[in-house]
Amino acid sequence: MNSAPSPVVDTRRRGLRDLRISVTDRCNFRCTYCMPKDVFGADYQFLPHAELLTFEEIVRLAKIFRAHGIEKIRLTGGEPLLRKDLERLVAMLAAELPGVDLTLTTNGSALRAKARALKDAGLTRLTVSLDSLDDATFKAMNDVDFPVAKVLDAIDAAASVGLGPVKINMVVKRGVNDGQIVDMARHFKSSGNIVRFIEFMDVGATNGWEMANVIPSAEVVRAINDVFPCEPANPNYFGEVAKRWRYKDGSGEFGIISSVTEAFCGSCTRARLSSDGAIYTCLFATQGHDLKSLLRGGKSDEEISNAIAAIWQRREDRYSELRTAATSRPRKVEMSFIGG
Repeated sequence: MNSAPSPVVDTRRRGLRDLRISVTDRCNFRCTYCMPKDVFGADYQFLPHAELLTFEEIVRLAKIFRAHGIEKIRLTGGEPLLRKDLERLVAMLAAELPGVDLTLTTNGSALRAKARALKDAGLTRLTVSLDSLDDATFKAMNDVDFPVAKVLDAIDAAASVGLGPVKINMVVKRGVNDGQIVDMARHFKSSGNIVRFIEFMDVGATNGWEMANVIPSAEVVRAINDVFPCEPANPNYFGEVAKRWRYKDGSGEFGIISSVTEAFCGSCTRARLSSDGAIYTCLFATQGHDLKSLLRGGKSDEEISNAIAAIWQRREDRYSELRTAATSRPRKVEMSFIGG
């Protein structure tokens, strides 16, 4: 690039600080709130390999995004560990973008086998999805009969190689796993790891979302506080998604992600890059902006940088703030395609 790009802000003065990169649209789970079997069945057509961004293309884009202010990169999916040799991508990103916080979100199914390689490659830390400690409930939610014990073992393995504190994401759905909130808090309370309780969100168009199924975060906090007294803690940084709560006895903390009842659009600094090379400026977006055609069409880094800047500068997204006032909801991109 002939001139160095600079950090950009959108129409609401929000910067670009966090890039979430989906490396695959495939997953080996069929979680009912994300990739239900009745939609993502045996005949579902996932992206052919040629349509996925190559590792080299991902790194090139990440470097361009970095020049616009990116400080953290999160690898997502689908299930990112299904992407062959993912540790090689981690190593490439770590080498080319020193100082960037390099993280990954996984369902944990392949984590034990990959934890050491990911750490050695330069992964900073990771997040594991785990919606229940009760085996029957967890298997019903992942819908592929995958046991809790293997995920817990993977979390321990990741922490043991230095990828801790591991963050554990629990999507809470009324009538499904809301009775296990305190059990989850109890299990991780003194472990050094941090569980985060996430409100069931209306991502995509296939998860059957209804407001009646949402457990407000305030209700989660009350349930935990009744057993383990807790208090709010200051955020680690501006725009942090999870609100922090710490146990008054000093035995750790947990987080709350309240996209439905306490929208945090005003501080959202996240962009999402889909596995086929489109940038999405909101988790609830209805469409993305194609970057792959620029990469494969011979455009220069400067031209791609200018395109990214123009997309972000036009950004007006505030879906969560508008959700309750909406009379209709357009069909949104699936979370499994752009990552959570």
